[in-house]
Amino acid sequence: MRWLLSFFAALALGACQAPSTGPRPPISANAPADCVFCKILAGTEPSRKVYEDQYVLAFWDIRPRAKVHLLVIPKQHVASLKELEELPVETRAALLSACVKVAREQGILDDGFRVITNSGKDASQSVFHLHFHVVGGEKLREDAITKDPVQKP
Repeated sequence: MRWLLSFFAALALGACQAPSTGPRPPISANAPADCVFCKILAGTEPSRKVYEDQYVLAFWDIRPRAKVHLLVIPKQHVASLKELEELPVETRAALLSACVKVAREQGILDDGFRVITNSGKDASQSVFHLHFHVVGGEKLREDAITKDPVQKP
């Protein structure tokens, strides 16, 4: 919950800034060579895309924890939420907006969904490219994103 408040605060503070007018960094300009999400953005790794605009990409998680489990990533590489301020204001806003758009497109907006990010190794972040999990489509357990999926008999 604390990260969500920080995210909204960063968006609000960013909204007070003038939109960036300078050239945007190329996609993945400062990314490590082994960033799988940057490879997806570059088209060298496959993904099942559900949404894309000039700032973000959303696609299905390869290890879903619920009926709907999507990832929303910025096209500009930043490792985690702690680097959010390095992204242009437009990208920050597009990240949260895309989470709502994909929830609507997947039919989970009204019944409920979660938006989750893990920031840093102690939070179990496994891919060090900022990303948000959009999870729903069923009644979610408290630990739906942190535990292995329940095996059905």
